[in-house]
Amino acid sequence: MLSEAAFGLAQRGHDVEILSTCARDHYTWANEFPAGTVEIPAGRGDGDRAVLVRRFEVERDTPGTVRDRIGDRILAGETVSIQDQQRWMNDSLRCSGLWNHVFDHGDRYRAIVLAPYMFWTTYALSQIRPERSIIMPCLHDEPPAYLELFRSMIEGVHGVWFLTEPERDVAARLYRLPDRQAIVGASVEFPESHAPDEFRAEYGIDGRYVYYGGRREWGKGWHDLVLGYVRYLERRSGRSALQLVTSGVGPVDRPAGTERHIVDVGLLSDRQRDNAMAGADAYLQPSAMESFSRTVLEAMLASTPVIANRASEVVAWHLAESGAGLTYEGEAELVECLDFVTDEPAAAAALAIDGPAYVSDRYRLDHVLDRMTATLDRWLPVRRVQEVAG
Repeated sequence: MLSEAAFGLAQRGHDVEILSTCARDHYTWANEFPAGTVEIPAGRGDGDRAVLVRRFEVERDTPGTVRDRIGDRILAGETVSIQDQQRWMNDSLRCSGLWNHVFDHGDRYRAIVLAPYMFWTTYALSQIRPERSIIMPCLHDEPPAYLELFRSMIEGVHGVWFLTEPERDVAARLYRLPDRQAIVGASVEFPESHAPDEFRAEYGIDGRYVYYGGRREWGKGWHDLVLGYVRYLERRSGRSALQLVTSGVGPVDRPAGTERHIVDVGLLSDRQRDNAMAGADAYLQPSAMESFSRTVLEAMLASTPVIANRASEVVAWHLAESGAGLTYEGEAELVECLDFVTDEPAAAAALAIDGPAYVSDRYRLDHVLDRMTATLDRWLPVRRVQEVAG
Protein backbone atom coordinates (compact mmCIF):
# COMPACT_ATOMS: atom_id res chain seq x y z
CA MET A 1 0.00 0.00 0.00
CA LEU A 2 2.79 2.42 0.87
CA SER A 3 4.88 1.65 -2.21
CA GLU A 4 2.27 3.13 -4.56
CA ALA A 5 2.12 6.23 -2.37
CA ALA A 6 5.92 6.50 -2.32
CA PHE A 7 6.16 6.57 -6.10
CA GLY A 8 3.13 8.82 -6.38
CA LEU A 9 4.63 11.36 -3.98
CA ALA A 10 7.91 11.25 -5.89
CA GLN A 11 6.03 11.97 -9.11
CA ARG A 12 4.65 15.06 -7.38
CA GLY A 13 8.13 16.34 -6.65
CA HIS A 14 8.77 15.01 -3.15
CA ASP A 15 12.09 13.38 -2.23
CA VAL A 16 11.13 9.87 -1.15
CA GLU A 17 13.12 6.93 0.18
CA ILE A 18 11.81 3.44 0.83
CA LEU A 19 13.50 1.80 3.82
CA SER A 20 12.93 -1.93 3.75
CA THR A 21 14.39 -5.33 4.48
CA CYS A 22 15.91 -7.89 2.16
CA ALA A 23 12.91 -10.19 2.74
CA ARG A 24 10.43 -10.92 -0.02
CA ASP A 25 7.57 -11.90 2.30
CA HIS A 26 6.57 -11.73 5.95
CA TYR A 27 6.05 -15.47 6.31
CA THR A 28 9.67 -16.61 6.19
CA TRP A 29 11.44 -13.22 6.40
CA ALA A 30 14.20 -14.88 4.38
CA ASN A 31 16.77 -12.49 2.91
CA GLU A 32 16.17 -12.81 -0.83
CA PHE A 33 16.92 -9.30 -2.13
CA PRO A 34 20.50 -7.97 -2.02
CA ALA A 35 21.31 -5.47 0.68
CA GLY A 36 22.19 -1.94 -0.42
CA THR A 37 20.58 0.89 -2.35
CA VAL A 38 18.98 1.17 -5.75
CA GLU A 39 17.22 4.03 -7.51
CA ILE A 40 13.94 3.27 -9.27
CA PRO A 41 12.45 5.84 -11.67
CA ALA A 42 9.23 7.33 -10.38
CA GLY A 43 7.60 7.09 -13.82
CA ARG A 44 5.36 9.36 -15.87
CA GLY A 45 8.34 10.34 -17.99
CA ASP A 46 9.99 12.34 -15.20
CA GLY A 47 13.59 11.33 -15.72
CA ASP A 48 14.86 13.53 -12.90
CA ARG A 49 12.75 11.89 -10.22
CA ALA A 50 13.47 8.54 -8.65
CA VAL A 51 12.72 6.69 -5.45
CA LEU A 52 15.77 5.52 -3.51
CA VAL A 53 15.22 2.05 -2.05
CA ARG A 54 17.46 1.03 0.84
CA ARG A 55 17.40 -2.63 1.86
CA PHE A 56 18.83 -4.11 5.05
CA GLU A 57 19.37 -7.76 5.99
CA VAL A 58 17.07 -9.39 8.49
CA GLU A 59 18.62 -11.21 11.44
CA ARG A 60 16.63 -14.23 12.48
CA ASP A 61 17.08 -16.47 15.52
CA THR A 62 16.16 -20.10 15.57
CA PRO A 63 12.43 -20.18 16.34
CA GLY A 64 11.98 -20.90 20.02
CA THR A 65 9.25 -22.35 22.13
CA VAL A 66 9.21 -19.37 24.52
CA ARG A 67 8.09 -16.94 21.81
CA ASP A 68 5.60 -19.47 20.49
CA ARG A 69 4.10 -19.96 23.94
CA ILE A 70 3.75 -16.21 24.44
CA GLY A 71 2.17 -15.88 21.01
CA ASP A 72 -0.35 -18.62 21.80
CA ARG A 73 -1.30 -16.82 25.03
CA ILE A 74 -1.73 -13.52 23.17
CA LEU A 75 -3.96 -15.09 20.53
CA ALA A 76 -6.02 -16.71 23.29
CA GLY A 77 -6.67 -13.25 24.76
CA GLU A 78 -4.77 -13.91 28.01
CA THR A 79 -3.11 -11.16 30.03
CA VAL A 80 0.58 -11.03 29.12
CA SER A 81 3.17 -8.93 30.96
CA ILE A 82 4.84 -6.07 29.12
CA GLN A 83 8.15 -7.93 29.47
CA ASP A 84 6.71 -10.96 27.68
CA GLN A 85 5.12 -8.70 25.06
CA GLN A 86 8.54 -7.22 24.32
CA ARG A 87 10.13 -10.67 24.27
CA TRP A 88 7.46 -11.84 21.79
CA MET A 89 8.07 -8.80 19.57
CA ASN A 90 11.89 -8.91 19.60
CA ASP A 91 12.67 -12.62 19.62
CA SER A 92 13.43 -14.41 16.35
CA LEU A 93 13.43 -11.31 14.09
CA ARG A 94 15.36 -8.04 14.03
CA CYS A 95 16.91 -5.74 11.43
CA SER A 96 19.72 -3.89 13.18
CA GLY A 97 21.03 -2.23 9.99
CA LEU A 98 17.65 -0.60 9.40
CA TRP A 99 17.37 0.43 13.05
CA ASN A 100 20.86 1.96 13.01
CA HIS A 101 20.14 3.84 9.78
CA VAL A 102 17.04 5.50 11.24
CA PHE A 103 18.85 6.18 14.52
CA ASP A 104 21.75 7.85 12.70
CA HIS A 105 19.83 9.62 9.93
CA GLY A 106 16.22 9.89 11.10
CA ASP A 107 16.50 13.59 11.79
CA ARG A 108 16.91 14.34 8.08
CA TYR A 109 13.53 12.83 7.16
CA ARG A 110 10.51 15.10 7.22
CA ALA A 111 8.30 12.11 8.05
CA ILE A 112 8.87 8.41 8.68
CA VAL A 113 5.78 6.46 7.61
CA LEU A 114 5.48 2.92 9.00
CA ALA A 115 3.10 0.02 8.34
CA PRO A 116 1.53 -2.27 9.48
CA TYR A 117 1.28 -2.00 13.24
CA MET A 118 2.28 -5.57 14.13
CA PHE A 119 5.64 -5.70 12.31
CA TRP A 120 8.88 -5.43 14.28
CA THR A 121 10.02 -2.73 11.85
CA THR A 122 7.05 -0.53 12.77
CA TYR A 123 7.41 -1.09 16.50
CA ALA A 124 11.18 -0.60 16.67
CA LEU A 125 11.54 2.34 14.29
CA SER A 126 8.64 4.31 15.76
CA GLN A 127 10.54 4.42 19.06
CA ILE A 128 13.52 6.24 17.52
CA ARG A 129 11.90 9.35 16.08
CA PRO A 130 8.30 9.35 17.36
CA GLU A 131 8.02 13.10 16.68
CA ARG A 132 8.39 12.36 12.95
CA SER A 133 6.67 8.96 12.80
CA ILE A 134 3.32 8.40 11.13
CA ILE A 135 1.86 4.92 11.46
CA MET A 136 -0.56 3.36 9.00
CA PRO A 137 -1.64 0.54 11.33
CA CYS A 138 -3.80 -1.63 9.01
CA LEU A 139 -5.63 -2.52 12.20
CA HIS A 140 -8.09 -5.32 12.92
CA ASP A 141 -10.06 -6.01 16.07
CA GLU A 142 -7.85 -8.93 17.11
CA PRO A 143 -6.07 -10.00 20.32
CA PRO A 144 -2.62 -8.47 19.54
CA ALA A 145 -4.23 -5.05 19.00
CA TYR A 146 -5.13 -4.97 22.71
CA LEU A 147 -1.51 -5.30 23.88
CA GLU A 148 -0.02 -2.49 25.96
CA LEU A 149 2.98 -2.71 23.62
CA PHE A 150 0.94 -1.45 20.67
CA ARG A 151 -1.19 0.93 22.71
CA SER A 152 1.88 2.90 23.78
CA MET A 153 3.23 2.82 20.23
CA ILE A 154 0.06 4.18 18.60
CA GLU A 155 -0.52 6.77 21.32
CA GLY A 156 3.09 7.97 21.20
CA VAL A 157 3.66 8.68 17.51
CA HIS A 158 3.20 12.01 15.77
CA GLY A 159 0.24 10.96 13.63
CA VAL A 160 -1.84 8.06 12.35
CA TRP A 161 -3.08 7.41 8.83
CA PHE A 162 -6.11 5.15 8.60
CA LEU A 163 -7.39 3.29 5.56
CA THR A 164 -11.12 3.41 6.36
CA GLU A 165 -13.60 4.84 8.83
CA PRO A 166 -14.25 1.46 10.51
CA GLU A 167 -10.51 0.95 11.06
CA ARG A 168 -10.33 4.37 12.72
CA ASP A 169 -13.33 3.46 14.89
CA VAL A 170 -11.63 0.26 16.07
CA ALA A 171 -8.50 2.25 16.98
CA ALA A 172 -10.59 4.85 18.82
CA ARG A 173 -12.14 2.09 20.93
CA LEU A 174 -8.74 0.69 21.85
CA TYR A 175 -6.46 3.71 22.19
CA ARG A 176 -6.31 7.40 23.09
CA LEU A 177 -5.50 8.47 19.58
CA PRO A 178 -3.24 11.44 18.86
CA ASP A 179 -4.98 14.62 17.72
CA ARG A 180 -3.17 14.19 14.41
CA GLN A 181 -5.16 11.45 12.72
CA ALA A 182 -6.66 11.20 9.25
CA ILE A 183 -8.39 8.72 6.98
CA VAL A 184 -6.26 8.75 3.85
CA GLY A 185 -7.21 5.39 2.31
CA ALA A 186 -5.05 3.52 -0.18
CA SER A 187 -4.98 3.52 -3.94
CA VAL A 188 -6.46 0.87 -6.21
CA GLU A 189 -5.09 0.22 -9.70
CA PHE A 190 -7.62 1.04 -12.41
CA PRO A 191 -7.31 -1.41 -15.34
CA GLU A 192 -7.77 0.00 -18.82
CA SER A 193 -10.14 -2.83 -19.67
CA HIS A 194 -11.41 -6.23 -18.56
CA ALA A 195 -11.32 -9.34 -20.75
CA PRO A 196 -13.13 -12.19 -18.98
CA ASP A 197 -13.16 -14.37 -22.10
CA GLU A 198 -9.37 -14.15 -22.18
CA PHE A 199 -9.23 -15.58 -18.65
CA ARG A 200 -11.72 -18.33 -19.47
CA ALA A 201 -9.77 -19.38 -22.55
CA GLU A 202 -6.41 -19.32 -20.79
CA TYR A 203 -7.54 -21.54 -17.90
CA GLY A 204 -10.25 -23.63 -19.56
CA ILE A 205 -13.04 -22.23 -17.39
CA ASP A 206 -16.34 -23.32 -18.91
CA GLY A 207 -19.53 -22.12 -17.31
CA ARG A 208 -20.45 -19.79 -14.48
CA TYR A 209 -18.29 -19.39 -11.40
CA VAL A 210 -17.66 -17.43 -8.21
CA TYR A 211 -14.11 -16.32 -7.45
CA TYR A 212 -11.81 -16.00 -4.46
CA GLY A 213 -8.30 -14.59 -4.76
CA GLY A 214 -5.80 -14.33 -1.93
CA ARG A 215 -4.12 -16.31 0.80
CA ARG A 216 -5.78 -19.68 1.38
CA GLU A 217 -5.38 -19.86 5.13
CA TRP A 218 -7.40 -19.95 8.32
CA GLY A 219 -6.90 -16.25 9.08
CA LYS A 220 -8.50 -15.28 5.76
CA GLY A 221 -11.53 -17.52 6.23
CA TRP A 222 -10.64 -19.91 3.41
CA HIS A 223 -11.54 -23.12 5.23
CA ASP A 224 -14.93 -21.78 6.32
CA LEU A 225 -15.56 -20.69 2.74
CA VAL A 226 -14.85 -24.18 1.44
CA LEU A 227 -17.16 -25.75 4.02
CA GLY A 228 -19.93 -23.33 3.09
CA TYR A 229 -19.39 -23.98 -0.60
CA VAL A 230 -19.59 -27.75 -0.07
CA ARG A 231 -22.89 -27.29 1.76
CA TYR A 232 -24.11 -25.19 -1.19
CA LEU A 233 -23.21 -28.05 -3.58
CA GLU A 234 -25.09 -30.53 -1.41
CA ARG A 235 -28.14 -28.29 -1.30
CA ARG A 236 -28.14 -27.93 -5.07
CA SER A 237 -27.89 -31.64 -5.76
CA GLY A 238 -29.50 -32.23 -9.14
CA ARG A 239 -29.56 -28.50 -9.98
CA SER A 240 -27.00 -26.27 -11.65
CA ALA A 241 -24.25 -24.93 -9.41
CA LEU A 242 -21.49 -22.36 -9.76
CA GLN A 243 -17.89 -23.46 -9.76
CA LEU A 244 -15.54 -21.96 -7.18
CA VAL A 245 -12.42 -20.61 -8.90
CA THR A 246 -9.53 -19.67 -6.63
CA SER A 247 -6.12 -18.11 -7.10
CA GLY A 248 -3.32 -17.23 -4.71
CA VAL A 249 -1.02 -19.00 -2.28
CA GLY A 250 -1.56 -21.76 0.23
CA PRO A 251 -2.99 -25.27 -0.05
CA VAL A 252 -6.47 -25.57 -1.56
CA ASP A 253 -7.39 -28.70 0.44
CA ARG A 254 -10.36 -29.70 -1.71
CA PRO A 255 -12.69 -32.15 0.03
CA ALA A 256 -13.03 -35.46 -1.75
CA GLY A 257 -15.52 -35.30 -4.59
CA THR A 258 -15.22 -31.56 -5.20
CA GLU A 259 -12.22 -31.64 -7.55
CA ARG A 260 -14.22 -30.59 -10.60
CA HIS A 261 -16.11 -27.93 -8.66
CA ILE A 262 -13.18 -26.14 -6.95
CA VAL A 263 -10.71 -24.97 -9.59
CA ASP A 264 -7.31 -23.60 -8.57
CA VAL A 265 -5.56 -21.41 -11.17
CA GLY A 266 -2.49 -20.63 -9.04
CA LEU A 267 -0.82 -17.23 -8.93
CA LEU A 268 -2.19 -14.67 -11.36
CA SER A 269 -0.81 -11.49 -12.84
CA ASP A 270 -2.73 -8.29 -12.18
CA ARG A 271 -4.35 -8.48 -15.60
CA GLN A 272 -5.32 -12.13 -15.17
CA ARG A 273 -6.80 -11.36 -11.74
CA ASP A 274 -8.81 -8.43 -13.14
CA ASN A 275 -10.12 -10.64 -15.93
CA ALA A 276 -11.01 -13.39 -13.43
CA MET A 277 -12.91 -10.82 -11.36
CA ALA A 278 -14.83 -9.59 -14.40
CA GLY A 279 -15.87 -13.08 -15.47
CA ALA A 280 -17.19 -14.13 -12.07
CA ASP A 281 -20.83 -14.05 -11.02
CA ALA A 282 -19.59 -12.85 -7.62
CA TYR A 283 -16.38 -12.28 -5.71
CA LEU A 284 -16.15 -14.00 -2.31
CA GLN A 285 -14.50 -12.35 0.69
CA PRO A 286 -14.71 -14.69 3.71
CA SER A 287 -12.14 -12.87 5.86
CA ALA A 288 -13.24 -11.26 9.11
CA MET A 289 -9.94 -9.39 9.52
CA GLU A 290 -9.65 -6.68 6.89
CA SER A 291 -8.46 -3.11 7.30
CA PHE A 292 -9.02 -2.15 3.65
CA SER A 293 -9.71 -5.21 1.40
CA ARG A 294 -8.23 -4.18 -1.92
CA THR A 295 -9.63 -7.26 -3.66
CA VAL A 296 -13.19 -6.23 -2.80
CA LEU A 297 -12.58 -2.86 -4.44
CA GLU A 298 -11.02 -4.56 -7.48
CA ALA A 299 -14.18 -6.64 -7.80
CA MET A 300 -16.27 -3.46 -7.67
CA LEU A 301 -14.16 -1.96 -10.47
CA ALA A 302 -14.98 -5.05 -12.53
CA SER A 303 -18.71 -4.49 -11.83
CA THR A 304 -18.79 -7.83 -10.02
CA PRO A 305 -21.01 -8.17 -6.93
CA VAL A 306 -19.32 -9.11 -3.66
CA ILE A 307 -20.40 -11.73 -1.12
CA ALA A 308 -18.60 -11.00 2.14
CA ASN A 309 -18.33 -12.07 5.75
CA ARG A 310 -20.35 -9.57 7.81
CA ALA A 311 -17.86 -9.99 10.69
CA SER A 312 -15.46 -7.75 8.77
CA GLU A 313 -16.54 -4.26 9.77
CA VAL A 314 -14.52 -2.74 6.94
CA VAL A 315 -15.93 -4.89 4.15
CA ALA A 316 -19.48 -4.62 5.50
CA TRP A 317 -18.99 -0.83 5.50
CA HIS A 318 -17.72 -0.83 1.90
CA LEU A 319 -20.81 -2.75 0.83
CA ALA A 320 -23.20 -0.62 2.86
CA GLU A 321 -21.70 2.54 1.34
CA SER A 322 -21.66 1.24 -2.24
CA GLY A 323 -24.57 -1.21 -2.28
CA ALA A 324 -22.32 -3.46 -4.37
CA GLY A 325 -22.96 -6.79 -2.73
CA LEU A 326 -24.26 -8.95 0.09
CA THR A 327 -22.98 -9.87 3.53
CA TYR A 328 -23.53 -13.11 5.41
CA GLU A 329 -23.19 -14.41 8.94
CA GLY A 330 -22.47 -18.10 9.17
CA GLU A 331 -22.61 -20.97 6.77
CA ALA A 332 -26.36 -21.01 6.18
CA GLU A 333 -26.46 -17.37 5.07
CA LEU A 334 -23.44 -17.92 2.80
CA VAL A 335 -25.37 -20.72 1.09
CA GLU A 336 -28.38 -18.44 0.67
CA CYS A 337 -26.19 -15.78 -0.95
CA LEU A 338 -24.71 -18.34 -3.34
CA ASP A 339 -28.20 -19.60 -4.19
CA PHE A 340 -29.34 -16.05 -4.91
CA VAL A 341 -26.43 -15.38 -7.28
CA THR A 342 -27.02 -18.72 -8.98
CA ASP A 343 -30.77 -18.36 -9.45
CA GLU A 344 -31.06 -14.58 -9.92
CA PRO A 345 -28.01 -13.57 -11.98
CA ALA A 346 -29.53 -10.35 -13.33
CA ALA A 347 -30.56 -9.13 -9.88
CA ALA A 348 -27.16 -10.05 -8.47
CA ALA A 349 -25.32 -8.22 -11.26
CA ALA A 350 -27.48 -5.12 -10.70
CA LEU A 351 -26.09 -4.82 -7.16
CA ALA A 352 -22.67 -3.94 -8.55
CA ILE A 353 -23.78 -1.16 -10.88
CA ASP A 354 -22.44 1.63 -8.63
CA GLY A 355 -19.26 -0.21 -7.68
CA PRO A 356 -16.90 1.46 -10.20
CA ALA A 357 -18.05 4.96 -9.25
CA TYR A 358 -17.65 4.19 -5.54
CA VAL A 359 -14.01 3.17 -5.99
CA SER A 360 -13.24 6.00 -8.42
CA ASP A 361 -14.62 8.66 -6.10
CA ARG A 362 -12.57 7.50 -3.09
CA TYR A 363 -9.54 5.44 -4.00
CA ARG A 364 -7.84 6.83 -7.07
CA LEU A 365 -4.15 7.42 -6.41
CA ASP A 366 -4.47 11.19 -6.86
CA HIS A 367 -7.21 11.35 -4.22
CA VAL A 368 -5.11 9.37 -1.74
CA LEU A 369 -2.02 11.50 -2.41
CA ASP A 370 -4.06 14.68 -1.92
CA ARG A 371 -5.11 13.49 1.52
CA MET A 372 -1.58 12.41 2.45
CA THR A 373 0.08 15.65 1.39
CA ALA A 374 -2.59 17.72 3.13
CA THR A 375 -1.91 15.97 6.43
CA LEU A 376 1.86 16.24 6.00
CA ASP A 377 1.55 19.98 5.41
CA ARG A 378 -0.54 20.36 8.57
CA TRP A 379 1.36 17.99 10.83
CA LEU A 380 4.95 18.39 9.64
CA PRO A 381 5.31 21.61 7.67
CA VAL A 382 8.71 21.94 6.02
CA ARG A 383 9.66 25.09 7.94
CA ARG A 384 9.05 23.42 11.29
CA VAL A 385 11.08 20.36 10.37
CA GLN A 386 13.99 22.54 9.23
CA GLU A 387 13.90 24.39 12.53
CA VAL A 388 13.90 21.13 14.51
CA ALA A 389 16.76 19.76 12.40
CA GLY A 390 18.67 22.95 13.23
